[in-house]
Order: sequence, then C-alpha cells, then structure tokens
Amino acid sequence: MSEIKNKFEGEIESNALKAPRRVVFITKKTSAKVKQKVAPELMSYPQLLLRGIIAFEILTIVLVIVSLVWDAPLEQLANPLLTPNPAKAPWYFLGLQELLHYFPPLVAGIIIPTLVVVALIVIPYFNVNIKGEPLWASDRSRRFLIFIVSVAVLLIFLGLYRAWTVLVPTVIVGGLAVVSFLQLDKPQHLVRFMRARPLSWWVMTWFIAVSLTLTVVGTLFRGPGWSWVWPWR
Repeated sequence: MSEIKNKFEGEIESNALKAPRRVVFITKKTSAKVKQKVAPELMSYPQLLLRGIIAFEILTIVLVIVSLVWDAPLEQLANPLLTPNPAKAPWYFLGLQELLHYFPPLVAGIIIPTLVVVALIVIPYFNVNIKGEPLWASDRSRRFLIFIVSVAVLLIFLGLYRAWTVLVPTVIVGGLAVVSFLQLDKPQHLVRFMRARPLSWWVMTWFIAVSLTLTVVGTLFRGPGWSWVWPWR
C-alpha cells in the first residue's frame, strides 16, 4: 500500500478565513483562537435615535405647512338622516370593500382576511426554502406545471365571480413569472432579476399588486351605488 504524503507548512496563523486548512499546535500557555470579520457597527444612541427624531421633526413641520397652505377636503357636518352615496370606508379598508362587491360577505369579509392572517402567523414556523433559491432553480418542469395549474384554477375562480380587479394583476404577475421561466438567448436585465427571485417574492408581489389595485379602484373608480365611474367625469 502506497502512502499518501501530505505537505504541511508550519506557520503562526489563527485566521480561519485566511488559512482554513492547517495543523494547530496548542501549548499549555496558549489557546486556539479563530478570528472573524467584524462588520461596521452603529450605536443606537446617539446616531440612530437622533436621526429618527430629526426625521420625525421634519415630517411634523411639513405636515403643519401643508395644513396651513391647503384646506383639508372635509365635508359638511355629519347628518344621520343623510347617507352619502357611495358610503366608502377608510382607504385602508377600501380593498376589503372592493372584494365585497364581488364575493359574498362570508368569503370577502371573514374567510379571505382570516386566511391571510393565519398564513402570516403559520408560514414563519415552516422551513420553506431557507436558502432562498429562485423559483425555477431546480425541477423546472414540475414546478412550472404546478404553477400553471394553480394560476389557472385561481383565474377560473375569479372569472366565475367576475372579480376583474383581482384577475388583472394576477394575469400580469403570472405572465411575468412565465417570462422568467422561458429560456431566452439574450435576457434583459429585468428578466435576469426575475429569474433570481424565490417563490416568496412572487407571492408577496402578487399580494401587493392586488392590494394596490383594489385600493386604487375603490378610491378613484367607484361612484354612486358602487358603480364604475371615470375620475375625470
């Protein structure tokens, strides 16, 4: 049996990043020490706290100036005998009110918000794609088939209820995901960026796109009886 000779060079070095393969001799008066890179640090006080106070003061001054220059679009005193048409919710609830226009109250008011809250609570407890690998990084054909079937089922469901304000952003985000799946000869910078995104990024992008669309439509395009109106008319 031939012996494999390893060549070791003796040197004084304790940095594991610089010399990861080495033989360490520890004497009685020394101990092994591994150095690591120390990232730049920023103290919470006074740097971070003072910056937050300055930003808050600037925002307060801007709001005071805006309130002095422009009048707030307030209506007359509330009249319990006169209900405005349409009676719109605050802007942060307009998306939910827009969903109520398409789906039954049980679905839009209880089931969908409950599923969103439960997902936000449960998902962090599952080790899903810890490495953050792109959506099409491995098993491309199987993932693409699951993606197409899921999007198709969602589009059919939205089409049955004629929920166009949810269907349109779903088609756009799904189309971008399909474009990122295609093997283009010379992909653009945007395509390369989308190819590197994980599934969580696509789901969050779809959620934000749907939320913004519902809020914008409920704010600008809904008139009396929650009918569709153009803002400039």
